[in-house]
Amino acid sequence: MPRVALSAVAELLKPITWFPPMWAFACGAVASGMPGHGRWGVIVLGIVLAGPLVCATSQAVNDWFDREVDAINEPQRPIPSGRIPGRWGLYIGIGWTLLSLLVATQLGPWGFAAAALGLVLAWAYSAPPFRLKRNGWFGNTACSFSYEGLAWLTGAAVMVGGAMPDVRSFALAGLYSIGAHGIMTLNDFKAIAGDRAMGIASLPVQLGIDGAAYAAALIMTLSQVMVIVLLAAWDRPVQALVVGGLLIAQVLMMERFTRSAVDRALWYSGFGVPLFVSGMMVSAFALRSLTGAGA
Repeated sequence: MPRVALSAVAELLKPITWFPPMWAFACGAVASGMPGHGRWGVIVLGIVLAGPLVCATSQAVNDWFDREVDAINEPQRPIPSGRIPGRWGLYIGIGWTLLSLLVATQLGPWGFAAAALGLVLAWAYSAPPFRLKRNGWFGNTACSFSYEGLAWLTGAAVMVGGAMPDVRSFALAGLYSIGAHGIMTLNDFKAIAGDRAMGIASLPVQLGIDGAAYAAALIMTLSQVMVIVLLAAWDRPVQALVVGGLLIAQVLMMERFTRSAVDRALWYSGFGVPLFVSGMMVSAFALRSLTGAGA
C-alpha cells in the first residue's frame, strides 16, 4: 500500500479555504444574541466542523472528481501530481464526511441538519450524476450557500441550543450567500482553459470574461444593498452606514477589477473580499443588538 505524506493530505484539504465558513459560523454565533459564557466548547467544535471538517471535505471531494481538469489547469496539485496516489483522494473525502457527521451530532438537530446539508451540497457540487459545478450558476450557488449561509445558521443554531435560529438570521445568511456567489466566480477566472476543455460551463465560459466579471460585481453589490436596506428597516442606521461605506470601497475596486478580470481576480479576492466579510460581522453585531434586546 502506497504511503501518503501528511503534507500532501494537508494540501488536499486546503486550510486556506477554511476561513470563510469559520468566519460565517462566528457571524451566526454573534447574530444569535446569546452569550458565549459556558458554551465555548461547543463553539470551538462548531468552528472546527465548519472549517477543518465540512469545508475540508468539500476540497478533498472536489479535487478527486476534478483530477482530469486539474491535470490541465494545476498539474502540481496532490492528486494529478501523484503525491496522493490511487484512490486515496476519494477515501479521504469519504472519511472526512463520516467524521464531520459524527461531530455534527453534538450540535443539536438544527446544527446537525445544516452540516449534513452542507456535506450533501459538497458531494453534489463535484460528484456525478449531479456535478453541479458543470454549470457556474448552480455550482457557485451550492458553494456559496454551504460556505456562508449554512455555516452562519449553524453558528446561530449552536448558540440557541440547537433550535431554529431567528428569522432575521435566515435573511442575512441568505443575502450574504447570494453575494458569495460572486466571490465564487472570482475563483473561476484562473481555470478558464481547463473548464473549456472539460466542458465545465463556469460563468467566464458561459458569459465571457467581461460578462462574468460584471455579473460577479453586480451580485456582490446588490446583495449588500439589500442588507443595508434591512439594517435600516431594523432601525440600525449606524451599522447600515458602515456596511454602506464598505460597499462603496468595494465598488471602487470592482471598477478596476472589471477592466481586467483575469489579471485582477486574485487581487480583488485579496482586497475586496475582506471588506465584504467585514460587513458580515457588522451585520451580525447589528442583529445581536436586536436579539439581545428581545426585539
